Order: sequence, then structure tokens, then C-alpha cells
Amino acid sequence: MGNVLCMCLLFPAPLQGCREGFVYDRRARQCIDVDECRTVPDPCRGDMRCVNRNGGYLCMTQSLYSQPAYPEPSFPDTSPLGPGPEPGPGPSYPIVSRPSTPCVLGYTLGEDGTCVDIDECEAQSHQCNPTQVCINTAGGYTCSCTEGFWPVGQYIDECRYGYCQQLCANLPGSYSCSCNPGFNLNTDSRTCQDIDECETDPCTHGCLNTYGSFMCNCDEGFELAADGTTCTDLDECSFSDFLCQHTCLNTPGSFSCACPPGYYVFEDGRSCEDLNECDSGNNTCTTAQVCFNFQGGYTCLDPLICQPPYIEFSDNQCMCPAENPACRDRPFTILYRHMDLSSGRSVPADIFQMQATTRYPGAFYIFQIKSGNEGREFYMRQTSNVSATLVLARPVRGPKTVVLDLEMVTVNNVINFRGSSIIRLTIFVSEHPF
Repeated sequence: MGNVLCMCLLFPAPLQGCREGFVYDRRARQCIDVDECRTVPDPCRGDMRCVNRNGGYLCMTQSLYSQPAYPEPSFPDTSPLGPGPEPGPGPSYPIVSRPSTPCVLGYTLGEDGTCVDIDECEAQSHQCNPTQVCINTAGGYTCSCTEGFWPVGQYIDECRYGYCQQLCANLPGSYSCSCNPGFNLNTDSRTCQDIDECETDPCTHGCLNTYGSFMCNCDEGFELAADGTTCTDLDECSFSDFLCQHTCLNTPGSFSCACPPGYYVFEDGRSCEDLNECDSGNNTCTTAQVCFNFQGGYTCLDPLICQPPYIEFSDNQCMCPAENPACRDRPFTILYRHMDLSSGRSVPADIFQMQATTRYPGAFYIFQIKSGNEGREFYMRQTSNVSATLVLARPVRGPKTVVLDLEMVTVNNVINFRGSSIIRLTIFVSEHPF
């Protein structure tokens, strides 16, 4: 018997419900037969001739081909999709022309004298490729492609059809799905699930999971390093010279301010406030001394001792009696005063005021700096006929102590009198400008 080979095209999905071997015609709105003899490259091998039929085709030897002497036999429908449209008039099927063979090609004479179908698939007489499946049909057989393959041993590229959610690798007769970094493949082997990287604590401080990745954030006072996961401390002290009034100390995630001896950090945490050692008792003065506090420190004042011819008039004042000849041309009184001044204080600044306590008819008063102003840092500005103000004209840098004798001269031309009084002002200039 001559060999018969049947091959078919396997489409990725049947269109409009057409069974295998048919294709949907949009104009005719029905399924029409596919002419495999024209659409399949080299459907038959050697000297075999291709004969189209509804839903398939036959390959037969040229020498055995002839026109049938009787009508075509009926063949059962083997399409898994159900029957297609009623085919039109089919082609004439060839029969074996030998008078001694009463059966058409694909059939053999049985014991009862009838023609029975030859199962080429079972008899292994088919010529299907290894990637095809032989399906026996009435009078012949069909070579169907296995899943994932096109005809003639070519396989389908399933990745073109979006079978995988993310990454797809095509394989002979199959495909393999995988996921981008940050995702895990689900149990369906097609879709991907986001990985919550924050569960493994990849960040030094805070972690925020994102789709396919994660982001690290840092606590206040820290910044994210170049590796994207660790946090490094910010040196706030390097940002500005004005964070603290005196000294800035960097700490992990923050900073603190420190003050020099004699000061404490104020409630705002940045400025320095003078520590009053005299009020707190944190001083070394004896009971006989007087504790005088100034900015950033203190001093112990000894009891007043008036130098002759002066005698003590009060706790802070010495007087030279008029009846004492040695007091002639000397100031009548010396009043001792103390004050503090911040180093580098802005100028001009009014820092001390003096005025006459006793007024005489016809008298007028002259105010001047008698001594201690060698650097010309101060001057007197008379504000009325009985008062004047000491003005700081130039900044004074500390720590230092300045002693000024401020003189008030009383002139009375009516009684031809001229006398003076002194305020001995001691100024303690602090080391720092606060």
C-alpha cells in the first residue's frame, strides 16, 4: 500500500468557533475550509501528491491517483470544537486504480468482504514528525501539532502572547516565567507578588516598602548615606555659627550648646545667662568683704579705707573736711561706685548718669572725666544744668577693669566759691560679649 501523510496547521486559538481545518470568513460570516495544499509549505514528500479535502488533506502516490468510480464515502466528525458549517460540494477523492483492490486508498478489504479503515497511527505507517501527534481518520490520518508547536517542527513563542506578567523565557514547546528584582513568582507560575523588603530590616532607621523595591528614611538629625540604607549623623554645628551663643556641641541626631565658666545655658537651650555667684553663694568672699557680681564672674570688694586727709563718711563715701587745711584744693567728697560692662558692647551707649544732689542759688555745675580715660573710650554729655551722662564712645574688650574719676565741679560766682566732688567708678568689663 502507498504511504499517506496528512499535515495540518494548528492556530493559537480557534477563531469564531471554527473547528480545526477551517477558518472564519468575515465577509461570508461563516467557516470555510483551509486549503492546506496551498497554505502549508511542502505538505507531501517525495512524489506524493496533495489532495485537499474539507477539514484536512491527503497525500498519495502519483501512480495510484485516479478519479473515483463511485461517490465519496461519508467520514465521521472528529473536531473537538463541534461541527462547522455545512461544507459545499467537496472534491473528488482518488481511489486505487487496480481492479484487484475494491477499496479506496486508506481502506482495506476485511474478512467479511467489506472495506474497513486502516489505522495508520497504530500501524506506525504514518509520516508525522516527532513533534506531531498522529490522529487516525476515516481513510487516512491527521498530523496534529503538540501543544506549543507550529507545523513542521517549529515551536510557538508563547512570550509574544503575554503569558507571563513580567519576564518570559521561551522554551521548545513551552515557556518559563520569572520576575523582576523585588518580586516573587506566585504559585500559578505566571504572576508576580511584591516582596516586602522592610520585613528583613534593611534600613538603619525607617523603611517604606514600595512596589518592587523599598525606601529608607532617617530620623531627625540624620541623613541617608550613599548606600541608600544607612543613616549618618548631621553635624548641625557646621551649618551655622549662630546656633549657639557660645559653643555648639554636636550630638548623635542633634546638638547642644555650652557656655563658658560663670554662665549657664538659658531656657531656650542656645543663649548664655550670667551665673550670679553672689546670690547663689558660690563664691570665695569672706564675711568682711562684699561680693560684687558682673557678667561671667564676680569680685570680692574689701571694706572701704579712706586715705588721709579723707575720713569715712559712709560705707562707700570718703569726705575731706573743709576745716582741714590739707583738704584745700582737694575734692570735697569721693563716692565709690561699681558697674559691669559687656565686652565689645555696641557704641555709642549711655552707661552711667550723675547729678548734683544739693543745689545752691546762683551756682552752676560742670561735669568731666578727671582720670582713667587714657584710651578716650568715654566722654561726658551734660543733659541739664545739674546732670550729665557717661557715654561709651568706643568698644572696650575684656576682661579688664577700668577705673574712672567722674568729677562734678560746682561754681558759685555770687559767693566766689568753687569746689568739686568725685565719683570713682570701677567698671568690670566681661570677657565675652554676653
